[in-house]
Amino acid sequence: MPAYTVREWDKLAYGEGAGQIPDGHAEKLAALAARSAFAGRGGSGVLEHGRHALRARGVVGILAAGDASLEILPKIDVAPGETTDHQNAAIRKRLVHMLAVALDLKIDLGVITDLAWQRETLLEILIRIFCDKLTEALRKGMPRRYITCEDDLPTLRGQLDITRQFTRHAVNPSRLACRFDLLSEDTPLNRIMKAAVQRLARLSRRPANQQRLRELAFVYADITDVPVSALRWDQVVIDRTNRSWQELFAMARLFLQDRYQTTTGGAGQGTAMLFEMNALFEEYVGRLIARALAGTGLTVSLQGGRLFCLSAQDSGRALFQTRPDILIRRGGRVIHVIDTKWKRISARIDDPKQGVSQADVYQMMAYAQLYDAPRLTLLYPHHPGLGGQDTVHGHYAITGHATILETASIDVANSTDMLGRLRRLILSEEPMDLELVG
Repeated sequence: MPAYTVREWDKLAYGEGAGQIPDGHAEKLAALAARSAFAGRGGSGVLEHGRHALRARGVVGILAAGDASLEILPKIDVAPGETTDHQNAAIRKRLVHMLAVALDLKIDLGVITDLAWQRETLLEILIRIFCDKLTEALRKGMPRRYITCEDDLPTLRGQLDITRQFTRHAVNPSRLACRFDLLSEDTPLNRIMKAAVQRLARLSRRPANQQRLRELAFVYADITDVPVSALRWDQVVIDRTNRSWQELFAMARLFLQDRYQTTTGGAGQGTAMLFEMNALFEEYVGRLIARALAGTGLTVSLQGGRLFCLSAQDSGRALFQTRPDILIRRGGRVIHVIDTKWKRISARIDDPKQGVSQADVYQMMAYAQLYDAPRLTLLYPHHPGLGGQDTVHGHYAITGHATILETASIDVANSTDMLGRLRRLILSEEPMDLELVG
């Protein structure tokens, strides 16, 4: 299968040459992308199907349609002197790291060779990790739970179901309507694992992964087949008896229904696994900040607050609920509101506004009014155009408030001392020279 790779916001030209994609493949992949939940009303939220090229947008992942696949990688700045293959490998590694943090997974990136990071797509790497973890877990035994069963037996087992006995077997007392608990492997958790294996078997194109998935499917042969839409996620119980399956459950959710991705399919239409970088960046940064501030006396809430901007005068009904990405509290009071934005800002020397959108500023001003926090931060991914390291780039005073709004960046391509860098970024003192906003 021809496999193409493009980075977020870059273009892939049509044609038969190196670094190009044939028109037929481009048309199928663009049609599949347009059916994604991320496509938006215009159908171009994942890929723009232009006259001369496909252009990736703010969604990353893998699309497979017909006999071609397209991998979309995030625009993360890595070593500029390396080859494209080495750069793509570094980006895949950082993206998997972000997913691991966001989903609270323990993934040893070092067990995958540099050559594999270069040659395999993001999807195949994730499938490989999942297969390794699932195989290791199954060696210790498939988790089992007691489930309530009902059956008509010649001898009593468990309890007698009086109602069923005297309605169904009133004229045949040789059969007893029994209700009993049975230790079974056919549980909601194992049904989810089987559904994940089946889904990945349809997505994978790597022979080694396909072989592993066939072996795993054989292990789950006696588990009930349940459509993804009918899986009972709410019935899965993770406790001390199956704690080791927590990560696999999170990965299955990632493949089947996680908030960061959508999977579409259909006979002859293709399959897709896509991740919205805005949501992933938000969760990644939020979890790292919670770790970075542990032991400081500050508490971190993700997607907290939820205060309303307005209330209707006639009914008192609250309208326009807010959901700040990250709230930091001291003693119950909100002292810092952080909103993450997966977009590039410019250096202040190039643009006094740094490319910050007016809508984002209005949003932060609403937070200043509602949460009465002395400090607000718009946090963006760092890039070389902003300087050598991630830091706070601009401080602004909001007109009529004592609140400070700042723009800052964090370098997701650099994993060195990430918690320390975030801690210093958040605990830093505000300077006195401020510009007015509003």
